[in-house]
Amino acid sequence: MSLSKVSLLLASLLIANNALSAQTHPTTVAEGINAMNSQKVSFQNGTIKMAANLYLPPNFDSAKKYPAIVVSHPWGGVKEQTSGLYAQQLAKRGFITLAYDASHYGESGGLPRDMESPADRVQDIRSAIGYLSSLPQVDAARIGTLGICAGGGYTLHEAQSDLRVKAVAGVVTYDIGDATRNGIEGSPVSAADRLTLLQSVDAQLNKEAAGAPLLVEQLLPSRDALNASTPNFVREATEYYLTPRGAHPNARNRYVVTSPGLHMAYYPLEHMADISPRPVLLIAGEKAETRKFSQQAYDKAKQPKELMIIPGASHFDLYDKLKFVNPAIDKLATFFIKNL
Repeated sequence: MSLSKVSLLLASLLIANNALSAQTHPTTVAEGINAMNSQKVSFQNGTIKMAANLYLPPNFDSAKKYPAIVVSHPWGGVKEQTSGLYAQQLAKRGFITLAYDASHYGESGGLPRDMESPADRVQDIRSAIGYLSSLPQVDAARIGTLGICAGGGYTLHEAQSDLRVKAVAGVVTYDIGDATRNGIEGSPVSAADRLTLLQSVDAQLNKEAAGAPLLVEQLLPSRDALNASTPNFVREATEYYLTPRGAHPNARNRYVVTSPGLHMAYYPLEHMADISPRPVLLIAGEKAETRKFSQQAYDKAKQPKELMIIPGASHFDLYDKLKFVNPAIDKLATFFIKNL
């Protein structure tokens, strides 16, 4: 994208923001509440066209340069959900922020659809950083990254070998590799479970090699299928993703069933020490079944590092419940203002 086109784009953001203010405000994720005051943009990730929402700070001045933050969404999510909320709120604190759809999801390209590939997710972040650095109003020396849930694991992994990232944060970080191998609190995975999973993945890969269609299944159970034995983490996930609280038509609640084969050997937190001397911030909920991942990331990182535990918060509380999100946003804003 040329600098002249970028300047026109940023100018159009201001016009769009004024137009939005004159319209009826959306009230749900599906209606676009987290996309308010943003502009649709696109950038290339190799051959894949990536779709994103770009947010500008209040009183944006195109003659200035601003610090910027890439915000990555959870497994199965899209940019209009929790990552959009965090991007929107951090833009209000003075940053240019970018929430994007990962490859294979939402409005971004990439085949097969609904494939959760750690390698692709990490490359998505690299490309998003490159896009922000190309904008004339972004200070390329002041770019940070933030990820939520699995997006947090990918974000921490990406920062280990990308010196363009000057500060990195994870909110309710989910290590998709460790979760596949060992499970989370309340949903343990045994050696027998791992073997069964790998055998089923192998069998499906052989079927597809012989001409069978790609197998894509439901990621979360339907709300009416929940029962007393349903793990709390799954129950809370359906409360966010499958109700008006967080549902979005582009988040299809589907996954390629061979994806977990890619997750099994993925270790995103092993080299956290390599991020130092750049700062790391981990934020987790006190009651989150995934809290161990933030603790592991913190323990493996070197200084400077911080771990913030939000009292009373579950994993999904930190997706959108303002009682818990607001303290997280305050901490993130302070962290990025200090370090970018």
